[in-house]
Amino acid sequence: MESFSFKYPASKSVLQRAHTGVVGSGDLEILLEPTTSAESEFVVRTASDGFKEIWEKVFKRFVALNDVQAKITLNDFGATPGVVSLRLAQVLELANKKN
Repeated sequence: MESFSFKYPASKSVLQRAHTGVVGSGDLEILLEPTTSAESEFVVRTASDGFKEIWEKVFKRFVALNDVQAKITLNDFGATPGVVSLRLAQVLELANKKN
């Protein structure tokens, strides 16, 4: 099990908290919490050791398109980079959805 975090400058706010996915065989859970700080913070807890550089590349791409002011917690059980990108897009859509 490995845990790490990354922070990037951000300027766009999100409307509300959001959750997507489940932790299970080969999947990923993401929790997004809006913040007032000018950064995106990603906190990763993963069962797959040794992939920190790949996580960082996925986050850099996401932040380049969506520099949201949020704390994003990812609980991973072996998700691929494609699944991570999909789940990030899903949680952001939910966080910006007007009820």
